[in-house]
Amino acid sequence: MHLIDNPQALAVAPAVPAAGDPGWFTIGNPSINQPATPVDDWWLNMVQGELKGVLDAAGIVMVKGNNAQVAAAIAQMIANALAGYAPDLAGYAQLAAAQSFTKAQRGAVVALVDGATITPDFSLGNNFSLTIAGNRTLANPTNLVAGQSGIIVITQDATGSRTAAFGSYWKFASGSAPSLTTTANAVDVLAYYVESANRITARLHSDVK
Repeated sequence: MHLIDNPQALAVAPAVPAAGDPGWFTIGNPSINQPATPVDDWWLNMVQGELKGVLDAAGIVMVKGNNAQVAAAIAQMIANALAGYAPDLAGYAQLAAAQSFTKAQRGAVVALVDGATITPDFSLGNNFSLTIAGNRTLANPTNLVAGQSGIIVITQDATGSRTAAFGSYWKFASGSAPSLTTTANAVDVLAYYVESANRITARLHSDVK
């Protein structure tokens, strides 16, 4: 950008008049004898002064014909503000740091919706609850990420005698899927650890009372 530099330009900005009522430009309307809004010199000077101020704050010298300097100045000021910025993260959990927590950390227990086939979404939480009202299949969960672990508390309804089959991703000791406790209102706890995107090591703790 550049300040106006034609032969009629002044070396010193003229005085700015006292502030009036704020408003907006109009091209006028002859049918109601409304005149167009004149563009005053002081207003244009304020506009170019504001733009020059942005460049000055960023330490950028005006170059006539360069129409990208205001954007460059804003980017430079942001970079200057962030340079050397090192936030104090003490007391905050971090993703890439070994930390010791001095208070308990916990996530909400996600209630699974009962149905003939139950497909947990492992992105929703680590620990789940499920009350079954019929013979069910616990299908392969979605959004598996290696390293996730947790439990699924499986409760029989008041009738009991409900069984469960498991998707192919679920792996149990000796390759044998466990059987649920089938008495009414019985509680089994399925502990799991995600090894990979298609393998979950699991163990059923039966008839927890």
